[in-house]
Amino acid sequence: MGETVKKTKNRWLIALAAVGIHISIGSVYAWSVFTNPLMQEYGWELSSVSFTFSIAILFLGLSAAFMGHFVEKHGPRKSGLVSATFFGIGLLGAGFATSIESLTLLYLTYGVLGGIGLGVGYITPVSTLIKWFPDRRGLATGLAIMGFGFSAMIASPIMANLINSVGIPNTFYTLGIIYFIIMLCSALYLERPPAGYMQDVQATGKKVAADLSQLTANEAVKTRRFWYLWIMLFINVTCGIAILSVASPMAQEIAGLSAAAAATMVGIMGVFNGLGRIGWASISDYMGRPNVYTAFFGLQIASFFLLPSITHAIMFQAVLFLILTCYGGGFASIPAYIGDLFGTKQLGAIHGYILTAWAAAGLAGPIIAAWVRETTNSYAGTLYIFGFMFIAALIVSLVIRIDIKQLKEANKGKEAKDLVS
Repeated sequence: MGETVKKTKNRWLIALAAVGIHISIGSVYAWSVFTNPLMQEYGWELSSVSFTFSIAILFLGLSAAFMGHFVEKHGPRKSGLVSATFFGIGLLGAGFATSIESLTLLYLTYGVLGGIGLGVGYITPVSTLIKWFPDRRGLATGLAIMGFGFSAMIASPIMANLINSVGIPNTFYTLGIIYFIIMLCSALYLERPPAGYMQDVQATGKKVAADLSQLTANEAVKTRRFWYLWIMLFINVTCGIAILSVASPMAQEIAGLSAAAAATMVGIMGVFNGLGRIGWASISDYMGRPNVYTAFFGLQIASFFLLPSITHAIMFQAVLFLILTCYGGGFASIPAYIGDLFGTKQLGAIHGYILTAWAAAGLAGPIIAAWVRETTNSYAGTLYIFGFMFIAALIVSLVIRIDIKQLKEANKGKEAKDLVS
């Protein structure tokens, strides 16, 4: 009887629940809305306020890596509840921290506790969706991760209005309650698909590609192809984050945009970041993940080497928007790529390990961009360095195909052997 109930659960509602979690935790990208109000209200330094965001992203990466096994062992519902609890307490705690004007407590609540909620919440829905959508992995994970990308665009104006009308501490309290409720409802709907679900999908005539292997997370990290994926994600995110951190001044310097036009451009970049997540991930279901990553890097090599010489404002922005689709697409396509190469046995844990590339890139990207700009006194040098990094990524995206080909041949040989025996 219980089995029948499970089977009637709508996988598109599971996807919607995943989006609910990602739209909530993705609000971390709107942190900059708090920057000026916190500096004006409490007299804190810019670097001190920004450090809150850095701590949150650091703990996102760490908790995603360490809690991946928890997600696989206890399932998406419990993991989602853990995420909702940590993120909710982080925001409520941030309200209390700002009400008593304690920067240290803000680091501990929003940064550490909120960051743990972010990491667990990021990987929980993704591994679940891949199991519910064996026929459309890219589309399913793209949907959820698009929610993370678009969230700041939705949250920013709401946060700004709340700060103006009820003050900073009450804004944190309000957001904490709202996001906790959304995440709680989403987590309670999430669950693994029932046994035999893959066969049910195949029975409807949908094509489901076989995974190349079924490895645990600890087995996966010992393979070359894990580290190829790690390097590709690291380079894609490093260059993307660096561009995001300097987009406005760079557009003003190279293409002569006014400060207001550059600010508008940064807002539109968020839209393309989100569209790239759903767009590229969906395309990867048809083109295949190896081809999509090779396309990312080929497009970005051309873009980064061309950008310094593009002085036409609209053309400059168009190339920048293309780069942002690749940046978002890299995040959204990686879980499906992991599923293809390592199977779904411990996908959440493997995804968590791979996301350490994001944590490392979050530190590396802005530092490299700022250092090259200060050393060369121009953004062109930064762009060329990233162009060369993408050449390295392109080579890796081609080398990984050798491993994939060997795996496919080994699997064919095994199948033939099984048939004979």
